[in-house]
Amino acid sequence: MYTLQQLEKEAIALIEQESFLNEPSTLYDPIEYGMKQGGKKIRPLLTLIAADMFSSDVNKAKSAAIAVEILHNFTLLHDDIMDQSPLRRGKETVYKKFNSNKAILSGDTMFALAFKHLLNYENEIVKDLIEILTQSSIEVCEGQAFDMEFETRNDVKIEEYIKMIRLKTGVLLSCALRLGATTAHCTKENLSLLDEFAQNIGIAFQIQDDILDCWSDLEVFGKITGKDIVDNKKTFLYLKALEIGSERQQNILKELYSSKNFESTQKEQVVKSIYEELKIKELAQKEMQYYHNLALESLEKIKIDNERKENLRLLAKKLMKRNK
Repeated sequence: MYTLQQLEKEAIALIEQESFLNEPSTLYDPIEYGMKQGGKKIRPLLTLIAADMFSSDVNKAKSAAIAVEILHNFTLLHDDIMDQSPLRRGKETVYKKFNSNKAILSGDTMFALAFKHLLNYENEIVKDLIEILTQSSIEVCEGQAFDMEFETRNDVKIEEYIKMIRLKTGVLLSCALRLGATTAHCTKENLSLLDEFAQNIGIAFQIQDDILDCWSDLEVFGKITGKDIVDNKKTFLYLKALEIGSERQQNILKELYSSKNFESTQKEQVVKSIYEELKIKELAQKEMQYYHNLALESLEKIKIDNERKENLRLLAKKLMKRNK
């Protein structure tokens, strides 16, 4: 069995050593650029961890690990276009560097390439792998659609937001784990528990992302902070402030999120001041910990030797202490 550090190095090397260059360069250069922008490679890491948990044969899971990372970067590429985000991991986003038309076409190609990597597997499991990736792709797009819809709605509830981030973030983490576990012929019961673990870790991860967007530094976070506020994103922070704030605070927030007449820096400062008055950061951290604990409860129910769960425990802890 591998250590977490060994698997982290393996996941990073796996993507860094994979070449996405081909002809025409106008199609494949944006893919290579997007795939080599750095990042923690959490999803391929999860795939390798799952394979190691149930079989210790991580080599068999490598094509699946590449597939899920390609799919993840495909979603980021299109997400950045929709959100008009200029930076990703401290660098220009793909559409900013190459233009939107090229980025969209490259993203479409990445979607196909992800599935192509699963065709390397034997017939016994290839259908299961493709089903996992297909359903995950659909649900991630559903999550993005909800996210976009929420920007123009004034009646979004926290429960709806949790469902949305489960779809946008938790589903792909689950996909990564289940792909790796499937290459190791994991039981359906354990697959279900892995799914529960990943979905709850994904929710905790996204709430942490909401916090970092509001209170992190650009140089550390790797993308512009405060963008959720400027873009009227209905994050956990905003929805919780509406839920517990005074009538005055609620009215200020609603006005700021419904008008385009406010200068972005001023808007960010006012919203943050309300968050601080209501101790929203602390409440968000408490919610994040709640979902983290749910994830660990599911992990403990998985029917394998306890020491084989350690890498997932360590990674879950590490994700909750990140600063970017």
